[in-house]
Amino acid sequence: MLLRVLLLVLLTAGGAHADVLDRIAETGTLRVGVRADAPPLSFLKDGVAGGYTVELCNRVSERLGDQLGISPIIVQHVPVTAENRFQAIVDDQIDLLCGAASMTLSRREIVDFSIPVYVDGASVLMRRGETADFAMLANRRIGVRAGTTTERSLAATLERTQMIADVVTVEEHQEGIARLLGRDIDAYFADQSILLFLIAESGRTEELALANNVLTIEPQGLALPRDDDAFRLEVDRALSRMYRNGELAKIFADAFAPAVMGDAMRAMTLIAPLQE
Repeated sequence: MLLRVLLLVLLTAGGAHADVLDRIAETGTLRVGVRADAPPLSFLKDGVAGGYTVELCNRVSERLGDQLGISPIIVQHVPVTAENRFQAIVDDQIDLLCGAASMTLSRREIVDFSIPVYVDGASVLMRRGETADFAMLANRRIGVRAGTTTERSLAATLERTQMIADVVTVEEHQEGIARLLGRDIDAYFADQSILLFLIAESGRTEELALANNVLTIEPQGLALPRDDDAFRLEVDRALSRMYRNGELAKIFADAFAPAVMGDAMRAMTLIAPLQE
């Protein structure tokens, strides 16, 4: 009897997420966190969720449905922001974060991650013809999205290179592009994938150019609750099978077209999947 009580206490202390698969089996619903402003990885357009990692989560839900005998699982897309996305997992508002989420040790103090699904790198967007090198931005104004790892990466890069610049934070990527085109800032710092999408969406591609430098390499995964090994195992199983059968590569091609998979991502397709 005492042993049963101790086990119950330990399970309760493990957090509200210790039985995500059980809850999905009971409700038939997977709650997916979606960032509205991280295209082409995750976005909302006219209230509809889309993007590379969102589609990965949709496919993961299908495989969870097969494993649990529920067909189909209802995917509930829950909007999150750069600031509250991880807390939404901690607060049991979502089961899986399907957006641009760099895997860091500090984040793993509060959430867990799947195997990597993408590798990105921070770069700089500038006005075409002005400069093509990050080092040329000394004493100029560099914009960055507040509350992201790229904001911290920019500060670290400036410190490492001993370069002085005026860092300007913005609330949305579109604001950063508008301020760059309006000459209010001289460059905009973000993940390369996001910058490529913003160039395509700006309608003024001929006025914008990426810097030659890729300043960081950041593996990204799907964030999920800590202390739920069973749920993480099934997510990793689904993703590994999608890597091996080529499904993940096709989702990538559809989401990033006309851009093609770079060397780092091609290497990830060989390294990330786990064997059965």
